[in-house]
Amino acid sequence: MITVRKSRIWGFVLLLVIAGMFSRAPGVCAQEEVTRKPKKQVKLQYPALASQMKLSGTVKVTVVIAPDGKVTSAHATGGHPLFVPAAVDAASHYEFEPAAKETTQIMEFKFAWDKN
Repeated sequence: MITVRKSRIWGFVLLLVIAGMFSRAPGVCAQEEVTRKPKKQVKLQYPALASQMKLSGTVKVTVVIAPDGKVTSAHATGGHPLFVPAAVDAASHYEFEPAAKETTQIMEFKFAWDKN
Protein backbone atom coordinates (compact mmCIF):
# COMPACT_ATOMS: atom_id res chain seq x y z
CA MET A 1 0.00 0.00 0.00
CA ILE A 2 2.73 2.47 0.94
CA THR A 3 4.72 1.86 -2.26
CA VAL A 4 1.67 2.48 -4.43
CA ARG A 5 1.00 5.73 -2.61
CA LYS A 6 4.64 6.83 -2.97
CA SER A 7 4.64 5.97 -6.66
CA ARG A 8 1.49 8.08 -7.18
CA ILE A 9 3.11 11.01 -5.40
CA TRP A 10 6.29 10.69 -7.48
CA GLY A 11 4.18 10.39 -10.62
CA PHE A 12 2.36 13.58 -9.71
CA VAL A 13 5.65 15.39 -9.00
CA LEU A 14 7.03 14.20 -12.35
CA LEU A 15 3.90 15.46 -14.09
CA LEU A 16 4.31 18.90 -12.50
CA VAL A 17 7.97 19.06 -13.54
CA ILE A 18 7.15 18.14 -17.14
CA ALA A 19 4.29 20.65 -17.27
CA GLY A 20 6.63 23.33 -15.95
CA MET A 21 9.20 22.55 -18.65
CA PHE A 22 6.68 23.02 -21.45
CA SER A 23 5.16 26.17 -20.04
CA ARG A 24 8.56 27.87 -20.24
CA ALA A 25 9.83 26.42 -23.49
CA PRO A 26 12.80 28.22 -25.06
CA GLY A 27 11.79 30.70 -27.73
CA VAL A 28 8.27 31.05 -26.38
CA CYS A 29 7.61 34.17 -24.40
CA ALA A 30 4.66 36.25 -23.34
CA GLN A 31 3.26 38.57 -25.99
CA GLU A 32 5.20 41.79 -25.86
CA GLU A 33 3.22 44.97 -26.08
CA VAL A 34 4.09 47.01 -29.13
CA THR A 35 2.76 50.53 -29.29
CA ARG A 36 2.31 51.91 -32.78
CA LYS A 37 1.67 55.61 -33.20
CA PRO A 38 -1.59 56.62 -34.85
CA LYS A 39 -1.39 58.42 -38.20
CA LYS A 40 -5.13 59.13 -38.37
CA GLN A 41 -7.29 59.64 -35.28
CA VAL A 42 -11.06 59.88 -35.08
CA LYS A 43 -13.04 62.23 -32.87
CA LEU A 44 -15.15 60.46 -30.25
CA GLN A 45 -18.89 60.84 -30.53
CA TYR A 46 -20.26 61.36 -27.01
CA PRO A 47 -23.54 59.38 -26.73
CA ALA A 48 -26.63 61.58 -26.31
CA LEU A 49 -28.05 59.38 -23.53
CA ALA A 50 -24.77 59.63 -21.60
CA SER A 51 -24.97 63.41 -21.92
CA GLN A 52 -28.52 63.43 -20.56
CA MET A 53 -27.38 61.28 -17.65
CA LYS A 54 -24.25 63.44 -17.14
CA LEU A 55 -21.96 60.42 -17.28
CA SER A 56 -18.20 60.23 -17.67
CA GLY A 57 -16.14 57.11 -18.17
CA THR A 58 -13.31 55.26 -19.82
CA VAL A 59 -13.39 52.37 -22.28
CA LYS A 60 -10.47 50.07 -23.12
CA VAL A 61 -10.49 48.69 -26.65
CA THR A 62 -8.19 45.98 -27.97
CA VAL A 63 -7.35 46.51 -31.64
CA VAL A 64 -5.59 44.26 -34.12
CA ILE A 65 -3.55 46.33 -36.55
CA ALA A 66 -2.49 44.99 -39.96
CA PRO A 67 1.06 45.57 -41.21
CA ASP A 68 -0.22 48.43 -43.40
CA GLY A 69 -1.55 50.24 -40.31
CA LYS A 70 -5.29 49.65 -40.75
CA VAL A 71 -7.35 48.26 -37.89
CA THR A 72 -8.66 44.80 -38.78
CA SER A 73 -10.66 44.22 -35.59
CA ALA A 74 -11.63 46.10 -32.46
CA HIS A 75 -13.46 44.93 -29.35
CA ALA A 76 -14.03 46.44 -25.93
CA THR A 77 -12.21 44.86 -23.01
CA GLY A 78 -13.65 47.08 -20.30
CA GLY A 79 -15.65 50.18 -19.61
CA HIS A 80 -19.16 51.56 -19.24
CA PRO A 81 -21.55 49.76 -21.64
CA LEU A 82 -23.07 53.06 -22.75
CA PHE A 83 -19.70 54.26 -24.11
CA VAL A 84 -18.56 50.96 -25.68
CA PRO A 85 -20.16 51.34 -29.15
CA ALA A 86 -18.73 54.85 -29.64
CA ALA A 87 -15.24 53.76 -28.51
CA VAL A 88 -15.19 50.63 -30.70
CA ASP A 89 -16.43 52.64 -33.69
CA ALA A 90 -13.73 55.29 -33.21
CA ALA A 91 -10.99 52.68 -32.73
CA SER A 92 -11.97 50.81 -35.88
CA HIS A 93 -11.44 53.98 -37.96
CA TYR A 94 -7.93 54.74 -36.65
CA GLU A 95 -4.89 54.23 -38.88
CA PHE A 96 -1.42 53.52 -37.52
CA GLU A 97 2.19 53.58 -38.70
CA PRO A 98 3.15 50.63 -40.90
CA ALA A 99 5.04 47.74 -39.28
CA ALA A 100 6.65 44.48 -40.32
CA LYS A 101 3.85 42.33 -38.88
CA GLU A 102 0.35 42.40 -37.43
CA THR A 103 0.22 43.77 -33.89
CA THR A 104 -2.30 43.96 -31.07
CA GLN A 105 -2.66 47.07 -28.97
CA ILE A 106 -4.92 48.34 -26.19
CA MET A 107 -6.39 51.81 -26.64
CA GLU A 108 -8.07 53.83 -23.91
CA PHE A 109 -10.87 56.27 -24.69
CA LYS A 110 -11.98 58.79 -22.08
CA PHE A 111 -15.44 60.28 -22.17
CA ALA A 112 -15.97 63.36 -20.03
CA TRP A 113 -19.31 65.04 -19.49
CA ASP A 114 -19.19 68.75 -20.27
CA LYS A 115 -21.73 71.18 -18.80
CA ASN A 116 -21.69 73.39 -21.90
